[in-house]
Amino acid sequence: MDMTTWLPVAWFAVIGFGVLMYVVLDGFVLGIGVLAPFAEDEQQLDVMMNTAAPIWDGNETWLVLGGAGLLAAFPKAYAVLLSGLYLPVLLLVVALVFRGVAFEFRFKAHRSRRLWSVSFALGSLLASFAQGVILGALVQGLPVEDGHYVGGAFGWFSPFSMLTGAAVVTGYALLGSTWLILKTEGREQALARSLARPLTVAVIVFMGLVSTWLPFLQSGVMERWFSDGNFWWLAPVPLLTLGVAAALWRSVMHPRRDLPPFLLTLALFVLGFIGLVLGMWPYLLPPSMTLWQAAAPTSSLGFSMVGLVLLLPVILGYTVWSYRVFRGKVTAGTGYH
Repeated sequence: MDMTTWLPVAWFAVIGFGVLMYVVLDGFVLGIGVLAPFAEDEQQLDVMMNTAAPIWDGNETWLVLGGAGLLAAFPKAYAVLLSGLYLPVLLLVVALVFRGVAFEFRFKAHRSRRLWSVSFALGSLLASFAQGVILGALVQGLPVEDGHYVGGAFGWFSPFSMLTGAAVVTGYALLGSTWLILKTEGREQALARSLARPLTVAVIVFMGLVSTWLPFLQSGVMERWFSDGNFWWLAPVPLLTLGVAAALWRSVMHPRRDLPPFLLTLALFVLGFIGLVLGMWPYLLPPSMTLWQAAAPTSSLGFSMVGLVLLLPVILGYTVWSYRVFRGKVTAGTGYH
């Protein structure tokens, strides 16, 4: 393959990796926020938030990488996405800022601490839902003519995008609960285990609903799965997903397993992401814009790839280092102040 062919593929892989890293790393922080209303008191919520306090800022780096990479490598797709998804993207940005302010202010507040707790929960819920809506609209397909979005301000709104919004909220809540199982003990861990069980069932149901809906979308996202006998080659992905879901259910029911629930939830997200990419390929914006149609000039892709090769190891190294430094259980009276 020449550079015109493989550079867009390489950038697609990089952007996909960045998005996946954001989803699995910031996802559990958003999940903690979604679960915040279930905390029995402010002290319990302190412990829940302190499990993420040292590392949550760094997780946003992956979101920036994905967005900046999309602009640099696929400017046509970036323009269509921002035009068509302006409202949910705006909601996402505002909610993330609101969540960040609430996270910081809550630890310094006294009389208004409860207000900031509610703000943290609301910002996390809205950000999670907005991400799910954006995903649903992308998978469903945006109305595009001659490379321009023509769907109006609410072209993204549909029952399917609302379903994916709810599904992502539930998935992040499960990720947050299993993170708390890993990072806490005592009553915080007991609360997380009690929430993880129904959330596991809910996530499996949502994955089934979304998967059942996909073949009927006009974007043809799942057409690859059922054409030319591809299903038999791709069948390991849904089979592995079912196996991971069953193992996750067993692990959350086991009172002495702290690490497996979190790892299995991460595996569920990764398998769902792989299945989605396999269904969308080779479209970046199904059903009208492929990677190569949306790609920037080869010279631009090559130049920006040089910077990425220098930057990505730094981001990965910092992420690994920060999680290693702050490993272990978080207990009451310790953490961010």
